Amino acid sequence: MTFHPSEPLPPLPLVPRRVALWRLLLRASHPEPAFAVTAFAAALAVTAGRGAVGAAAVAAAVFAGQLSVGWCNDALDAGRDRDSGRRDKPVAAGELSPRTAGLAAVAAFALCVPLSLLGGAVAGAVHLTGVVSAWTYNLLLKRTVLSPLPYAVSFGALPAFVTLGPPDPAPPAWWATAAAALLGLGAHVANVLPDIEDDLAAGVRGLPQRLGRPVCRWVAPTLMLAAVAVLTAGPPGAAGPWVWAPAATAAVVAFAGTAAPAGTGSRRPFRAAMAVAAVAVLQLLLRGADMT
Repeated sequence: MTFHPSEPLPPLPLVPRRVALWRLLLRASHPEPAFAVTAFAAALAVTAGRGAVGAAAVAAAVFAGQLSVGWCNDALDAGRDRDSGRRDKPVAAGELSPRTAGLAAVAAFALCVPLSLLGGAVAGAVHLTGVVSAWTYNLLLKRTVLSPLPYAVSFGALPAFVTLGPPDPAPPAWWATAAAALLGLGAHVANVLPDIEDDLAAGVRGLPQRLGRPVCRWVAPTLMLAAVAVLTAGPPGAAGPWVWAPAATAAVVAFAGTAAPAGTGSRRPFRAAMAVAAVAVLQLLLRGADMT
Protein backbone atom coordinates (compact mmCIF):
# COMPACT_ATOMS: atom_id res chain seq x y z
CA MET A 1 0.00 0.00 0.00
CA THR A 2 1.37 3.40 -0.93
CA PHE A 3 1.57 6.06 1.73
CA HIS A 4 0.15 9.46 0.79
CA PRO A 5 1.46 12.54 2.62
CA SER A 6 -2.10 13.83 3.09
CA GLU A 7 -3.00 10.88 5.34
CA PRO A 8 -3.03 11.71 9.07
CA LEU A 9 -0.02 10.43 10.94
CA PRO A 10 -0.41 8.46 14.18
CA PRO A 11 0.29 10.54 17.29
CA LEU A 12 3.74 10.32 18.86
CA PRO A 13 4.02 8.62 22.26
CA LEU A 14 3.46 10.85 25.26
CA VAL A 15 7.13 11.29 26.10
CA PRO A 16 9.28 14.42 26.40
CA ARG A 17 10.00 16.00 23.01
CA ARG A 18 13.77 15.54 23.33
CA VAL A 19 13.38 11.83 24.12
CA ALA A 20 10.98 11.42 21.19
CA LEU A 21 13.47 13.09 18.86
CA TRP A 22 16.28 10.77 19.88
CA ARG A 23 14.05 7.76 19.43
CA LEU A 24 13.16 8.93 15.94
CA LEU A 25 16.82 9.56 15.14
CA LEU A 26 17.73 6.09 16.36
CA ARG A 27 15.07 4.51 14.17
CA ALA A 28 16.30 6.54 11.18
CA SER A 29 19.94 5.53 11.68
CA HIS A 30 19.53 1.97 10.34
CA PRO A 31 20.29 0.67 13.85
CA GLU A 32 20.58 -3.05 13.02
CA PRO A 33 23.48 -2.78 10.55
CA ALA A 34 25.01 0.08 12.58
CA PHE A 35 25.20 -2.01 15.74
CA ALA A 36 26.21 -5.16 13.84
CA VAL A 37 29.13 -3.51 12.03
CA THR A 38 30.22 -1.76 15.23
CA ALA A 39 30.17 -5.01 17.20
CA PHE A 40 32.14 -6.76 14.46
CA ALA A 41 34.78 -4.01 14.36
CA ALA A 42 35.13 -4.01 18.16
CA ALA A 43 35.45 -7.80 18.30
CA LEU A 44 38.01 -7.73 15.49
CA ALA A 45 40.02 -5.13 17.42
CA VAL A 46 40.02 -7.35 20.51
CA THR A 47 41.16 -10.44 18.61
CA ALA A 48 43.85 -8.36 16.88
CA GLY A 49 45.31 -7.35 20.24
CA ARG A 50 44.09 -3.75 20.50
CA GLY A 51 42.93 -4.28 24.10
CA ALA A 52 39.80 -2.94 25.79
CA VAL A 53 40.66 0.74 25.34
CA GLY A 54 41.67 0.31 21.71
CA ALA A 55 38.57 -1.75 20.95
CA ALA A 56 36.38 0.92 22.57
CA ALA A 57 38.03 3.62 20.44
CA VAL A 58 37.45 1.55 17.29
CA ALA A 59 33.82 0.94 18.27
CA ALA A 60 33.17 4.64 18.92
CA ALA A 61 34.62 5.72 15.57
CA VAL A 62 32.83 3.00 13.62
CA PHE A 63 29.51 3.69 15.34
CA ALA A 64 29.72 7.42 14.60
CA GLY A 65 30.51 6.64 10.97
CA GLN A 66 27.62 4.19 10.70
CA LEU A 67 25.19 6.69 12.20
CA SER A 68 26.29 9.35 9.72
CA VAL A 69 25.79 7.00 6.77
CA GLY A 70 22.37 5.83 7.97
CA TRP A 71 21.03 9.34 8.56
CA CYS A 72 22.46 10.53 5.25
CA ASN A 73 20.68 7.66 3.49
CA ASP A 74 17.28 8.37 5.00
CA ALA A 75 17.55 12.11 4.41
CA LEU A 76 18.34 11.62 0.73
CA ASP A 77 15.84 8.80 0.15
CA ALA A 78 12.88 10.41 1.92
CA GLY A 79 10.85 10.91 -1.26
CA ARG A 80 11.45 7.42 -2.63
CA ASP A 81 10.76 5.80 0.73
CA ARG A 82 7.55 7.81 1.09
CA ASP A 83 6.35 6.74 -2.36
CA SER A 84 7.12 3.11 -1.44
CA GLY A 85 4.99 3.35 1.68
CA ARG A 86 7.87 2.96 4.15
CA ARG A 87 5.97 4.01 7.26
CA ASP A 88 8.67 2.30 9.36
CA LYS A 89 11.10 5.10 8.42
CA PRO A 90 10.51 8.29 10.45
CA VAL A 91 11.65 10.63 7.66
CA ALA A 92 9.41 9.01 5.05
CA ALA A 93 6.50 8.95 7.49
CA GLY A 94 6.85 12.67 8.18
CA GLU A 95 7.77 12.19 11.84
CA LEU A 96 11.31 13.48 11.27
CA SER A 97 12.27 16.13 8.73
CA PRO A 98 14.93 15.41 6.07
CA ARG A 99 16.74 18.53 7.30
CA THR A 100 17.00 17.13 10.84
CA ALA A 101 18.27 13.80 9.56
CA GLY A 102 20.75 15.58 7.30
CA LEU A 103 22.06 17.76 10.12
CA ALA A 104 22.42 14.68 12.33
CA ALA A 105 24.40 12.97 9.56
CA VAL A 106 26.79 15.92 9.28
CA ALA A 107 27.20 16.10 13.07
CA ALA A 108 27.91 12.37 13.32
CA PHE A 109 30.50 12.63 10.55
CA ALA A 110 32.14 15.60 12.29
CA LEU A 111 32.35 13.52 15.48
CA CYS A 112 33.70 10.56 13.51
CA VAL A 113 36.77 12.54 12.43
CA PRO A 114 38.44 12.98 15.85
CA LEU A 115 37.27 9.56 17.01
CA SER A 116 38.92 7.95 13.98
CA LEU A 117 42.15 9.86 14.58
CA LEU A 118 42.41 8.50 18.14
CA GLY A 119 44.06 5.45 16.55
CA GLY A 120 46.65 7.56 14.74
CA ALA A 121 46.74 9.57 11.53
CA VAL A 122 47.14 6.62 9.17
CA ALA A 123 44.48 4.43 10.77
CA GLY A 124 42.14 7.40 11.02
CA ALA A 125 42.63 8.30 7.37
CA VAL A 126 41.83 4.71 6.38
CA HIS A 127 38.61 4.67 8.38
CA LEU A 128 37.51 8.07 7.13
CA THR A 129 38.13 6.87 3.57
CA GLY A 130 35.70 4.04 4.24
CA VAL A 131 33.07 6.41 5.66
CA VAL A 132 33.44 8.87 2.77
CA SER A 133 33.10 5.92 0.40
CA ALA A 134 29.76 5.02 2.01
CA TRP A 135 28.60 8.63 1.69
CA THR A 136 29.63 8.52 -1.97
CA TYR A 137 27.30 5.55 -2.43
CA ASN A 138 24.40 7.53 -0.96
CA LEU A 139 25.16 10.71 -2.87
CA LEU A 140 26.37 9.50 -6.27
CA LEU A 141 26.77 5.79 -6.96
CA LYS A 142 23.63 4.14 -5.61
CA ARG A 143 21.84 4.36 -8.96
CA THR A 144 24.84 3.46 -11.13
CA VAL A 145 26.65 0.33 -12.26
CA LEU A 146 29.42 1.24 -9.77
CA SER A 147 27.14 0.78 -6.76
CA PRO A 148 29.14 -2.20 -5.34
CA LEU A 149 32.41 -0.24 -5.25
CA PRO A 150 31.76 1.76 -2.05
CA TYR A 151 30.78 -1.41 -0.20
CA ALA A 152 34.04 -3.10 -1.17
CA VAL A 153 36.08 -0.06 -0.14
CA SER A 154 34.26 0.57 3.15
CA PHE A 155 34.27 -3.03 4.36
CA GLY A 156 37.76 -3.66 3.03
CA ALA A 157 39.07 -0.72 5.08
CA LEU A 158 38.00 -2.17 8.44
CA PRO A 159 40.91 -4.61 8.95
CA ALA A 160 43.42 -1.86 8.13
CA PHE A 161 41.71 0.54 10.55
CA VAL A 162 42.14 -2.09 13.26
CA THR A 163 45.71 -3.22 12.54
CA LEU A 164 47.18 0.21 11.78
CA GLY A 165 46.28 1.53 15.23
CA PRO A 166 48.33 1.19 18.43
CA PRO A 167 50.06 -0.56 20.09
CA ASP A 168 51.75 -2.27 17.10
CA PRO A 169 50.69 -0.62 13.83
CA ALA A 170 51.06 -2.87 10.80
CA PRO A 171 49.21 -3.32 7.51
CA PRO A 172 46.69 -6.18 7.46
CA ALA A 173 47.30 -9.43 5.63
CA TRP A 174 45.94 -9.52 2.09
CA TRP A 175 43.43 -12.23 2.92
CA ALA A 176 41.84 -10.16 5.69
CA THR A 177 41.30 -7.19 3.37
CA ALA A 178 40.10 -9.39 0.51
CA ALA A 179 37.63 -11.28 2.70
CA ALA A 180 36.25 -8.06 4.20
CA ALA A 181 35.81 -6.54 0.73
CA LEU A 182 34.00 -9.67 -0.45
CA LEU A 183 31.74 -9.48 2.59
CA GLY A 184 30.95 -5.89 1.63
CA LEU A 185 30.10 -6.85 -1.94
CA GLY A 186 27.92 -9.70 -0.71
CA ALA A 187 26.21 -7.40 1.80
CA HIS A 188 25.33 -4.97 -1.00
CA VAL A 189 23.72 -7.63 -3.16
CA ALA A 190 21.98 -9.31 -0.22
CA ASN A 191 20.64 -5.98 1.05
CA VAL A 192 19.17 -5.15 -2.36
CA LEU A 193 17.86 -8.65 -3.11
CA PRO A 194 14.49 -8.49 -1.28
CA ASP A 195 13.59 -5.11 -2.82
CA ILE A 196 14.85 -5.32 -6.42
CA GLU A 197 11.44 -4.87 -8.01
CA ASP A 198 10.57 -1.87 -5.81
CA ASP A 199 13.95 -0.30 -6.54
CA LEU A 200 13.52 -0.69 -10.28
CA ALA A 201 10.06 0.86 -10.09
CA ALA A 202 11.60 3.82 -8.25
CA GLY A 203 14.34 4.24 -10.86
CA VAL A 204 17.18 2.89 -8.71
CA ARG A 205 19.40 0.96 -11.12
CA GLY A 206 22.52 -0.07 -9.27
CA LEU A 207 24.42 -3.11 -10.49
CA PRO A 208 22.32 -5.69 -8.56
CA GLN A 209 19.09 -4.18 -9.90
CA ARG A 210 20.49 -4.32 -13.43
CA LEU A 211 21.48 -7.97 -12.98
CA GLY A 212 18.01 -8.85 -11.70
CA ARG A 213 16.72 -11.22 -9.04
CA PRO A 214 17.48 -14.55 -10.82
CA VAL A 215 21.19 -13.65 -11.01
CA CYS A 216 21.48 -11.92 -7.64
CA ARG A 217 19.92 -14.80 -5.71
CA TRP A 218 23.06 -16.75 -6.69
CA VAL A 219 25.54 -13.88 -6.54
CA ALA A 220 24.80 -12.87 -2.92
CA PRO A 221 25.64 -16.19 -1.21
CA THR A 222 28.43 -16.88 -3.71
CA LEU A 223 30.24 -13.68 -2.73
CA MET A 224 29.87 -14.57 0.95
CA LEU A 225 31.13 -18.08 0.19
CA ALA A 226 34.14 -16.59 -1.62
CA ALA A 227 34.97 -14.71 1.59
CA VAL A 228 34.80 -18.00 3.49
CA ALA A 229 37.10 -19.62 0.94
CA VAL A 230 39.67 -16.81 1.25
CA LEU A 231 39.60 -17.08 5.03
CA THR A 232 39.99 -20.85 4.81
CA ALA A 233 42.90 -20.97 2.37
CA GLY A 234 44.55 -17.57 2.82
CA PRO A 235 46.01 -17.51 6.35
CA PRO A 236 49.36 -19.24 6.90
CA GLY A 237 49.56 -22.73 8.33
CA ALA A 238 47.54 -25.86 7.76
CA ALA A 239 43.80 -25.45 8.17
CA GLY A 240 42.37 -27.98 10.61
CA PRO A 241 38.85 -29.36 10.95
CA TRP A 242 37.77 -26.28 12.92
CA VAL A 243 38.40 -24.28 9.72
CA TRP A 244 37.21 -26.71 7.07
CA ALA A 245 34.03 -27.82 8.86
CA PRO A 246 32.44 -24.34 8.93
CA ALA A 247 33.53 -23.77 5.33
CA ALA A 248 31.85 -26.98 4.21
CA THR A 249 28.72 -26.07 6.16
CA ALA A 250 28.67 -22.65 4.51
CA ALA A 251 28.89 -24.26 1.07
CA VAL A 252 25.91 -26.51 1.82
CA VAL A 253 23.86 -23.59 3.15
CA ALA A 254 24.70 -21.44 0.12
CA PHE A 255 23.63 -24.18 -2.29
CA ALA A 256 20.49 -25.09 -0.34
CA GLY A 257 19.40 -21.47 -0.19
CA THR A 258 19.69 -20.83 -3.90
CA ALA A 259 19.22 -24.12 -5.76
CA ALA A 260 15.67 -24.81 -4.61
CA PRO A 261 12.93 -23.06 -6.62
CA ALA A 262 11.83 -19.84 -4.97
CA GLY A 263 9.13 -17.34 -5.74
CA THR A 264 9.73 -13.68 -6.46
CA GLY A 265 9.20 -12.71 -2.83
CA SER A 266 11.21 -15.53 -1.30
CA ARG A 267 13.79 -14.51 1.28
CA ARG A 268 15.58 -17.88 1.18
CA PRO A 269 18.57 -16.64 -0.87
CA PHE A 270 18.88 -13.59 1.41
CA ARG A 271 18.87 -15.76 4.53
CA ALA A 272 21.39 -18.14 2.97
CA ALA A 273 23.71 -15.22 2.21
CA MET A 274 23.40 -13.94 5.79
CA ALA A 275 24.13 -17.40 7.22
CA VAL A 276 27.26 -17.77 5.07
CA ALA A 277 28.29 -14.23 6.03
CA ALA A 278 28.04 -15.20 9.70
CA VAL A 279 30.46 -18.07 9.08
CA ALA A 280 32.89 -15.72 7.32
CA VAL A 281 32.71 -13.17 10.15
CA LEU A 282 33.37 -15.89 12.71
CA GLN A 283 36.35 -17.13 10.73
CA LEU A 284 37.77 -13.61 10.43
CA LEU A 285 37.41 -13.08 14.17
CA LEU A 286 39.12 -16.40 14.91
CA ARG A 287 41.99 -15.36 12.61
CA GLY A 288 42.24 -11.86 14.04
CA ALA A 289 45.55 -12.53 15.76
CA ASP A 290 47.09 -13.57 12.42
CA MET A 291 46.01 -10.47 10.46
CA THR A 292 49.45 -8.83 10.56
